[in-house]
Amino acid sequence: MTGPTPPPAGPGTDRRAATSTALTGAQLWARARGLLLALGILLAAALALAGLQAGDHHGLLDPRSADRDGSRALAQLLKERGVTTRVVTNADEAAAAAGPRTTLLVTAPDLLGEPQRRAIRSAIDLSGGRTVLIAPTGLSLPDLAPAAHAKSSTDSDDLDPGCALPAATTAGRAGTGDGLRYTTALPAATACYPSDGDPTVLVLPGTTKGGDTVLLGSERILLNQHLAEQGNASLALQLLGSRPHLVWYLPTLADMPPDGPADDKSLLELVPAGWLWALLQLAVAAVLAALWRARRLGPLVTENLPVAIRASETTEGRARLYRKASARDRAATVLRAAARERLAPLVGVPPARAHDPEALVPAVSARLPHAAGPDPATTLFGATPADDAALVALTDHLDALEREVRTS
Repeated sequence: MTGPTPPPAGPGTDRRAATSTALTGAQLWARARGLLLALGILLAAALALAGLQAGDHHGLLDPRSADRDGSRALAQLLKERGVTTRVVTNADEAAAAAGPRTTLLVTAPDLLGEPQRRAIRSAIDLSGGRTVLIAPTGLSLPDLAPAAHAKSSTDSDDLDPGCALPAATTAGRAGTGDGLRYTTALPAATACYPSDGDPTVLVLPGTTKGGDTVLLGSERILLNQHLAEQGNASLALQLLGSRPHLVWYLPTLADMPPDGPADDKSLLELVPAGWLWALLQLAVAAVLAALWRARRLGPLVTENLPVAIRASETTEGRARLYRKASARDRAATVLRAAARERLAPLVGVPPARAHDPEALVPAVSARLPHAAGPDPATTLFGATPADDAALVALTDHLDALEREVRTS
């Protein structure tokens, strides 16, 4: 079938696109690879920095940590005095390491489950050494030190010894007052550093000769950030360095009961500070890189297509699309509209009324000879062809009608 007639254009006219904004994959990669490389380098550097910083972060009261809340300074001082420090993370290992020449330090007794408390209690009763419990409350005291009871905390920081314990009298004033206080009915117990009449450091005699249990109401004297204040270092060294071996027990999640204390910290609070700073630096770098590489908004740049397409090829292509879609109605409408627009100026009809049958049909009929032929009204404004043959016949009639008007 013959394709529809395009808008007026001379044969061989080249049609070029006005603008071209599409980018190939190679062009996109060439533009983005620099930015991606920079982001990759920044990410690797941030991860390496965070990993290096995280190497010194072990948590509260950890003798390997140099953080403000760590205890590496105390561990170094103990090492200089010949005390060996061993870090353990489960109760069975801690109990097995306890002995008459050992000090067992339990940093978080309230986090222990019942089996773990039984293991530590067995070590207290049988080892003959010293056991130091940091801030135990009513959750753990009945199992670990049933003769003592915890009271509310105090607002004081530094307190005077107030007792005859050699470690306390040598250390003098120390920062034990920002934690818990204790009471006991044992006559042989030694109560030190009282606040409002109740001690913040309580030494209970053991059931085995030479052994004892120290209840320390605050961890303040063991922390790096407070070790150099008042007599904190002296008191900590004497409480933990009375034996040549120190077992530093840091409970883990495996030591906690299934219904243990809930951790109300958010996800961001659980992320180490080094990672947060690294992510912040990476985000700032990404924003700066985006601003650096971003293209300024402006008018489109006109570009000629590399290939010129002839008008005849465009017409044939559209015709094939019409035929494939069986769009005879659309093809007939385009053919008739183009014929009416060409005939209107030939018969003196204004272009605005070229598609008005009352104006165009009489003017075209007046230019035709009186010989019999297709009705101009049917040819220019008729019904949609029923098949392809009828569409081809309509094309022939339109060509004949235009030829007769031109030659009349």
